Amino acid sequence: MNDHAYMARALQLAAQGLYSTHPNPRVGCVIVKDGTIVGEGWHQLAGTAHAEVHALRAAGTQAQGATAYVSLEPCSHQGRTPPCAEALIQAGIARVVVAMQDPNPQVAGQGLQRLTQAGTGVQVLTGALSQQAEQLNRGFVKRMRSGLPWVQVKLAMSLDGRTAMASGESQWITGAQARADVQRLRAQASAIISGANTVLTDNARLTVRANELDLPELEKHWALQRPPMRVLVDSRLRVPQEHVFFQAPQAWLASYQAPQQLATDAQWLHVPEQNGHIDLTQMLKILAQKHRINEVLVEAGPQLAGAFLQAGLVDELIVYIAAKLLGSQANPLFTLPLNKMAEAVELEIQDIRAIGADWRITCGIKST
Repeated sequence: MNDHAYMARALQLAAQGLYSTHPNPRVGCVIVKDGTIVGEGWHQLAGTAHAEVHALRAAGTQAQGATAYVSLEPCSHQGRTPPCAEALIQAGIARVVVAMQDPNPQVAGQGLQRLTQAGTGVQVLTGALSQQAEQLNRGFVKRMRSGLPWVQVKLAMSLDGRTAMASGESQWITGAQARADVQRLRAQASAIISGANTVLTDNARLTVRANELDLPELEKHWALQRPPMRVLVDSRLRVPQEHVFFQAPQAWLASYQAPQQLATDAQWLHVPEQNGHIDLTQMLKILAQKHRINEVLVEAGPQLAGAFLQAGLVDELIVYIAAKLLGSQANPLFTLPLNKMAEAVELEIQDIRAIGADWRITCGIKST
């Protein structure tokens, strides 16, 4: 095996933290001595040992003179856990290969510098593995670089592009397998955002439902360790506090008006007003900078989904398509008043796959 093969393994390990590491990045580590893997580890949960520490514990004394492959630059600052760069130095690691530099300003090359100062060999990979490492932590990377989270908008529609009947009835457009796929998206997200119309019409909790996750038991365990923050955008305070949305953990009300009362465990997210509506950009900045939210999943109706799109805040669209026709009176995918072909939103299709009897299309938004 070569450097790239060992780093590919480190990235596989890092991906095991897909559901549980928020607000930290997903990181994997492989320690190799004389061509043999002697230690492996991955960051499992924020506030617990980092990937390098798990791998060093597994390697024991064999870490002396070994090479460590880490999917992200080892940290150099004291947080809830000690700096990993120092742990690698103390263990006698001779060489460290990383897939990408940490975008966190608290690290930003300082971990690599500390290793170099201690006489440890350092190499930063480029190319496909580096891109894979960044993709794995795209929310963390975006938050560190721009102060905003990565935003996915998830929608389900019929083949004729409709999301609900005119009455608002929408359960269920897609089948059970597509709904299980959405549960996995929820479990990966740091926060789920929805609007008053969706919550009221669907009587929605927007929680992660363990019985629908359809994951192996170990993955399901990690997916349930960290319930995502659930944010209700309700500028007119239409959803009553006794609604089921507020009865589950991590319920937040986003509004510019202070509610007269809040459900016992619910919290208020005070967001500035913009033209009689919540300022969505400021809301995302608050979520990222104050609450360390890396990845947002928007599950909303055409109006709020369209507002995110018009504000240029969407990084990725995930659209589930059912082999059904709901008719011309049904609601459209977005409320998006465009008048000219030149105003059309350009998308880049990244993935198309069958999910049970339905199809899932993943699109990026082309920059203009």
